[in-house]
Amino acid sequence: MRLRKEMIERISVKIVDRLLRREIIEINTDEEALRTRIVNLIEEDLLVEDRLNDEVKDILRDHQDEMDKDNVDYSRMFTMVKTKLARERNLVL
Repeated sequence: MRLRKEMIERISVKIVDRLLRREIIEINTDEEALRTRIVNLIEEDLLVEDRLNDEVKDILRDHQDEMDKDNVDYSRMFTMVKTKLARERNLVL
């Protein structure tokens, strides 16, 4: 995960505060419960990318010999495979 827990919590506070201040939403629960839900959603979304990264690493590890033989740049290949998988799965990163 690229963001620390504290940063995610700070982002959720700002989201809720701005939505309430601009009267975009009305809540019938306490603000803390809404913030907690937003934190959970952000964390879940970031974990999707983490799992995708792990999968790409596994794929590239399986093809490491071919990549070495053909002198393929690992980081470039990582980006290409990740982009392809994300597109196939309709993921927004």
